[in-house]
Amino acid sequence: MFLGTKEDGKPHKGDVFVGYDLGERYAQISYCLFGEGDVETVAPVVGTKQYNIPFMLCKRKGTNQWVYGKEAVKSAGEEEMCPVEDLLSLARKGAEIGLDGESYDPVALLTLFIRKSLGLMSFIVPVEHIGAILFTVDKMDDRMVEILLQVAANLQVKTEHIYFQSHTESLYSFMLYQPSELWAYQTAVCEHDGKCLKTYRMECNKRTTPIVALIEEAVYETLVVPEENEEDAVKEDAFRLADERFLGILEKLCEGRIISSAYLLGDGFREEWHKKSLQFLCRNRRVFQGNNLYSRGAVYSLMEKFDPCEAGKTHIFLGEDKLKANIGMRVLRQGKESYYALLDAGENWYELHKSCEILLGKEKEVSFVVTPLNGKNAQTRTIPLSGARETGAPFTRYRLDAAMASADTVQVTVTDLGFGEFFPAGGQKWEESFQIS
Repeated sequence: MFLGTKEDGKPHKGDVFVGYDLGERYAQISYCLFGEGDVETVAPVVGTKQYNIPFMLCKRKGTNQWVYGKEAVKSAGEEEMCPVEDLLSLARKGAEIGLDGESYDPVALLTLFIRKSLGLMSFIVPVEHIGAILFTVDKMDDRMVEILLQVAANLQVKTEHIYFQSHTESLYSFMLYQPSELWAYQTAVCEHDGKCLKTYRMECNKRTTPIVALIEEAVYETLVVPEENEEDAVKEDAFRLADERFLGILEKLCEGRIISSAYLLGDGFREEWHKKSLQFLCRNRRVFQGNNLYSRGAVYSLMEKFDPCEAGKTHIFLGEDKLKANIGMRVLRQGKESYYALLDAGENWYELHKSCEILLGKEKEVSFVVTPLNGKNAQTRTIPLSGARETGAPFTRYRLDAAMASADTVQVTVTDLGFGEFFPAGGQKWEESFQIS
């Protein structure tokens, strides 16, 4: 979601791009200087490669003092401290949080955590040098869009370039900036938090122009690895079973496909329990392990927005958040019929909005041309302006607002603007929606 522009519509040299990953249990922050390709990840503990910032706040009783992250985890057991965990889940639920005799808005607490954690950037560059921020989360739905809009509006940073997107789009952007041989065919990503495994498989259809990239996702909730405090004998059996299940999942994922590279993400892979699975993965493909792919991918997405790479110019990602059809209108311009583009395919549905003015004569209806990217024939969707007033003027002017209510639902608002001073606006308004799938 784009919230504004600078005077020249672009960050300046010396500004910093920040990618902020909002996970369920941890947050991560990556960054790079605008115009430079090196992306780094902030380590809360200087000199380490431990990038996770625990998603926790603690309030000192009787005061307005708050600590976050590792300090909050450390002080959570103290009697004078009130801990708050699972901030992202609480924000999704929306219910107020009772703490130290008061009620707090969970989105406000989420914003507080983000503001405090962004303070880590002050050890690298002055915070006012942040030129753009992109937040990435597991899933983008209506509620998450609403939450992140509130966060962005109250973040108290100087930049107006604030965006957000799903993990799958961050994965796509990350791959765009990797050596081409790593995604020459298909790419597999396995993310494990210790309790649940998610797999992503990215492939590119090189028969299309531009080349369409797709990511297939699957979730396996039965692949659980034991906690660190479990007895050794219990852990050994659990690890062996997990390795066998993981191997079966990988064999199915790779069957009949050429996988160029694979990435293992998350704390679930911290211990070396996946020996057979790793041995299988390493056959004829490159394998990487880490946990900062999404925050780095968010930075690469910002780079793509302001200075696209060569691969970005020839590829388009069609994830579940993307509009998969071009929406436009056939209009008369200077007596000739032409096509007017409203909403472009390949953009995130929650970022799309277009306003324009149109003139209608006696036929009081608005028609849209929907052209899918999957090669199917274009279709026409018509919205009648039922009950539209008759003024006697040859034309009536209307404002048309088109936006996406979801990835496959177009929301249209038409407002009567009248026609000149003799035919003032009537105040009529029509709100309709239609499906594009």
